[in-house]
Amino acid sequence: MNFFFKQFKKINSENFDKSNLFWSWIGSFLGILAISYFHTDFLDDTDLTLVVGSFGASAVLIYGAVNSPLAQPRNLIGGHIVSAIVGVIAYKLFYSNILFASAIAVSTSIFFMQLTLTLHPPGGATALIAVIGSEQIHELGFLYVIVPIFSGAMILFLIAFIVNNIPKNRAYPESFKNYLKKHYQRYKRKSLKRKRKI
Repeated sequence: MNFFFKQFKKINSENFDKSNLFWSWIGSFLGILAISYFHTDFLDDTDLTLVVGSFGASAVLIYGAVNSPLAQPRNLIGGHIVSAIVGVIAYKLFYSNILFASAIAVSTSIFFMQLTLTLHPPGGATALIAVIGSEQIHELGFLYVIVPIFSGAMILFLIAFIVNNIPKNRAYPESFKNYLKKHYQRYKRKSLKRKRKI
């Protein structure tokens, strides 16, 4: 087990603490469960599975790599919204050629996420789902951007904000961590004061 922890420390970008494993699991479990629950009446099983797949990738970032720039709220929420808009437009313009529409949706969503500084890797899947989803997704049109995408991203963020700030060795988002450092000198959190030892 010690060998595993040593290897984990080498490859993980987070300050290592055994409780991180526990809190990452709790956060991702609650996040995906909440998204599934709140959208189960809105989407059929196939489309819900696709959407949850995209948010599952987001969960890896915001619960497992809380310090990553790609996991910050601007990237999480903005990346999904930008990608959803691009995906809907790509389908509306090129619905007669799904393969071309898929390629346009993903590549253009990456371009606009980079342009708006909201790069979030799962956004590519969000754009793709707008194209390859069932007729139910296509009929949503731009409502797809609001529900399930914006609502799902907000659910993940709210749970991340709560769960990632419970343990003393984590703080999320980065701006909240900086706020704690600046305004609460007596508020001691191990990872906020400790430098990573490699």
